[in-house]
Amino acid sequence: MSIKEFVQKFYKSDALIDSEILKTYLHPEVIIEWNSTKGFIQLDHNAIVELTNELSRAYVRSKVRISHILAEDDLVSVRYSHYVKTIENPREEMLLAHFSTIWQIKDDKLYRGYQMSQFS
Repeated sequence: MSIKEFVQKFYKSDALIDSEILKTYLHPEVIIEWNSTKGFIQLDHNAIVELTNELSRAYVRSKVRISHILAEDDLVSVRYSHYVKTIENPREEMLLAHFSTIWQIKDDKLYRGYQMSQFS
């Protein structure tokens, strides 16, 4: 599987709301540097897993729609929109945010992430 296919598989899975699935994709030394509308956040493996656990408590479904994905060497750049369904209203899909992320892949895992997001 190419690194581009690996990243696509990651975003098509339930990894963003299921920490057990997420752990299969993360390198033990993963770091995400995230510039969000709320400021800069740096997340390590444990913080990423905890964020996923928080999302799973609020959302029953998560869906990513990728609009652009490019790969070169050990890097994959992906632009996507993240949609969720809340526990309170599981029938309505809601746009959570738009993201642009560059992933560095190491040992067939997500190793370094450089991410920017904009809430909907």
